[in-house]
Parts: sequence; structure tokens; C-alpha cells
Amino acid sequence: MLFPTSLVGSYPQPEWLIDRKKLAGRFPPRVRAQELWRIDAAYLAEAQDDATLMAIRAQEDAGLDIITDGEIRRESYSNRFATALEGIDLDNPGTALDRSGHPNPVPRIVGKIRRKHAVEVEDLLFLKRHTSRMVKITVPGPFTMSQQAQNDFYPDLESAAMDYAVAVNAEIRDLFAAGADIVQIDEPYMQARPEPARAYGLRALNRALEGITGTTAVHICFGYAHVIHERPSGYSFLGELRGCHCQQISLETAQSGLDCAVLQQLPDQKIILGVIDLSNMQIETPEVVADRIRRALPYAAAENIIIAPDCGMKYLPRDVAYGKMLAMVEGARIMRREVG
Repeated sequence: MLFPTSLVGSYPQPEWLIDRKKLAGRFPPRVRAQELWRIDAAYLAEAQDDATLMAIRAQEDAGLDIITDGEIRRESYSNRFATALEGIDLDNPGTALDRSGHPNPVPRIVGKIRRKHAVEVEDLLFLKRHTSRMVKITVPGPFTMSQQAQNDFYPDLESAAMDYAVAVNAEIRDLFAAGADIVQIDEPYMQARPEPARAYGLRALNRALEGITGTTAVHICFGYAHVIHERPSGYSFLGELRGCHCQQISLETAQSGLDCAVLQQLPDQKIILGVIDLSNMQIETPEVVADRIRRALPYAAAENIIIAPDCGMKYLPRDVAYGKMLAMVEGARIMRREVG
């Protein structure tokens, strides 16, 4: 199929499940943030299952081809996995600067980073039980987790990133063994901090992908539109990903009006093309979506383009998110007829 459609990862959590005002009023949590949930701990897992079912059905009803679990069980894209690892003092968090330059509580590394157990396999199995379509699940990347931590153990962050990579590699292996069609590694800090990303980030990312034979994607972005309002005109870390051992690269093009000529830097990978602007509550028309897809076609083959929103939909109102998904699906259909 030309132009298959998918979310980047997240979908809005319902108001009855999580306090969306509190969620939106703070930076994305790096440590656990149990205070965000509205449901008593005894019933939270069941409520998260119910909300995940709603997210799956919304994606199917909108016509998406590749389904995620919406990251409904997560307080942020990274903290569910990052706080499940050995070597972290959860009771005494550290502090690190967020990509916006503000201090944020983060996991404090006090010992060797190790994965104690599979973290997201049950989430994947739940997703597979409730859809017959292709499924994708996301994990935070080793470089990004190293940047979202206070290092009180390793001689440097590079050493921490390499152990994070070993943990991510083990998780990816288990996710493919459990039946994932696509595993996406989220590495937004490669864009935010390109110099250390060049120094060791790509090496850590490739260590996380070592020996993996399933279809993998890497997501880099400019940050949640709700949090990071100003967008640069281009990526500070992109062509380097040509050396990444993954099959797909996820990029944003809608809000930033990215010059799609940069796609020529990634001739060997498929592009997950962000075509939905999450800073604007107005729902795009299918024609606008189609135009954003057309901008990429001089620089990437149609069969190598996957259609998605910019970044994640977590902070959108649910009705807006659903409307934008519908427009995205119809825009992709327009382009299939046009190109096919």
C-alpha cells in the first residue's frame, strides 16, 4: 500500500482517566507522576485498559493502517520505561534541564543501568489482542534517557547511554518475540542536543539496534507543540541518521514548514512523514494534508513514505485529534489515487 497511515505513538488520554489540566500545566514527567491519574490505584490498570481500547477503536474507526496503543498507560513517552530500570533511585530523584532549558525532576542514576524485566510486552500483547491490523509500539531511546537523568554513578553520560542501549536492546528483542510489527525508538534529544548526539548518541542508538531483525523506526522531533512553541526551520541532527541501523525515520514537517529537500539526506530509509500540525486546533482539510505529502515527493519515493502526525497527539483535545486523524487518512487516499 502506498502512504500507509499511523500515529507517531501517543493519543489523548480521556479526562476521566488523567487530569489533563495538570498534565498540560507542567513539563513532561521524567520520574513517575502518579498524582496525574484520577483513578484509585486499585482500579487504575483496568481503567487504563478501557481507555486503551478506546484509543485503538478510534484509530481503527478513522482508518489508520498501523495501530499503536496510544501510550495511554504512560505519564510521558519515556518515564514508564526509564523508571523501571535497575540502577535508579526513585525515592530521591535528581534534576536536569529539559530541552526547553528549564530544570525538571529526573531519574537519578546511582548504580549500573540494567533492565530487570520486560516493561512493555504486556502492553503490546493487549494491543495485539484487540486489533487485527499491523501494530507499532514505542520505546524511549538510550541517548534521550541519558539526557533525561542525573548521573551520580558513571564516569560520563556516554557510559550511561551505552548501558541504557543494552536495556533498550533487550526490550526490543522481547517486543519482536511477542509479535510487534514495528518497534519505534524515540530519540527527540538527538535534535535538541546535536553535539553529544554526534559524539556518542548514534553509537548508543546502533547498540540498541544490534542484532535486531524486525522493522525498526527512530523518531526525532522538535518537541511537543504544547510545550515547545518556536520551531526551527530545519533539523540540527538528521543526515547523521543515514548511519542508523533502522528501516524508518520519523520526522516533523507540518508545523515547521520543513523544506523537504532534507529528505535526500536519508535515501536508504523509509520516512514517517509528519503532516499534521499539532500547534493548531483547526482540523486540516484532506487537501491540505495531500499538499504536505506532495512536498516530499520530489525528494523521497512514494513507496518509501508513511503518513503520520507531527510528534505525538497526547496534548490535543480528543475530538480534535480524531478529526485530524480522519483528515490524515483521507489526504493519504487522495495521494494514493493521484500517484497510484
